[in-house]
Amino acid sequence: MLRVDFNSPIDPSSNQILDDKRFREHLPTVQALEDARLVVLTHQSRPGKKDFTTLEAHAAKLERLLGRPVTYVEDIFGRCARDAIRSAKRGDVLMLENLRFAAEENLTLKPEEAKKTLLVRRLASMADVYVNDAFGTAHRSQPSIVGLPLVLPSVAGLLMEKEVANLSRVFSGAPRPVTFVLGGTKVDDSIAVAQNVLERGTADRVIVVGVVGNVFLLAAGHEIGRPSARLIDDLGYRAEIDKAKALLESYADRLSLPHSVAVREDGERVEYPLDTVPEDAQVLDIGSDSIESLTETISGSGTVVVNGPAGLFEEEPFAVGTFELLRAASAVEFSVVGGGHSGAAIERLGLESEFTHISTGGGAAIEFLTGKKMPAIEALEMSRKIFG
Repeated sequence: MLRVDFNSPIDPSSNQILDDKRFREHLPTVQALEDARLVVLTHQSRPGKKDFTTLEAHAAKLERLLGRPVTYVEDIFGRCARDAIRSAKRGDVLMLENLRFAAEENLTLKPEEAKKTLLVRRLASMADVYVNDAFGTAHRSQPSIVGLPLVLPSVAGLLMEKEVANLSRVFSGAPRPVTFVLGGTKVDDSIAVAQNVLERGTADRVIVVGVVGNVFLLAAGHEIGRPSARLIDDLGYRAEIDKAKALLESYADRLSLPHSVAVREDGERVEYPLDTVPEDAQVLDIGSDSIESLTETISGSGTVVVNGPAGLFEEEPFAVGTFELLRAASAVEFSVVGGGHSGAAIERLGLESEFTHISTGGGAAIEFLTGKKMPAIEALEMSRKIFG
């Protein structure tokens, strides 16, 4: 029984999968289990979302990529699923229905509670071994993630192993100096990462850009224009300014902030030094001289960890900062990317092969970097103690 993360962008009108990257990342694990009777477990979206749908298209996508038949089973743990698994032969691949169609899978439970759910008990009765390859859900405490390892002998899949190995290396054995580039809009997560790596001495330098950088600029007493300040309030991050201020007070010598920014004026990119930004302008990227100084810092690093863009990279005039920082990061000895928007920007640049590791789990990767314990990994460790 193999848990993967095939949760993918879907066109609601046609139900077609728009990006098969996660499928391709899991292929080595699926191929390694080619002699087993393989039952694939995964989910798509969550209840209430437009892309919360069946896995028929997912089974067809896996079949095309795998080059072997994949049987879609329109059931999770009922008689249809049991009969299909019972009649399967070695080498057969079955994909059960969207796990989140089962209400229990949407609960957040402790492992001891999760193992008692009907979902886990029924799934476990249909398998001999559980393999968790779904790093993208490793930060979740849902029954299929934390319950199954307590009732079945369990191991990590090849993708899970690769993710954990590369992200762990950031904290031990990575070439120095180590630089973190934290951007995008997930301010609370980024500040938690910054605090963890600064306190532990993991990071020699933390660069903050994007909305994360704007929060640090406000904490440092700079004016960034009313729209950018209002966006921070709208996102609910006003309280993060005090946390950023505390980090600046403790680690000013290891934190790098932009000293110039780019805004839109009459449809054009216009750059301003800090504190000269017009009151009605919104910061959409870092400025050219900031790009120059920050890329110099990145280029002098042995390890770079990137999570989040420097600006509105979806629009060409404001993609400059994001793209240049990523180009610099791609050239260092050991480079790790937290997936998400940074991963999408790297794809646009065609630089995927230049990075050491691009995570498949944005949320999971950033939680790992905050130093939090990952429920999926803890559950696998518990399984090892139980089953040896």
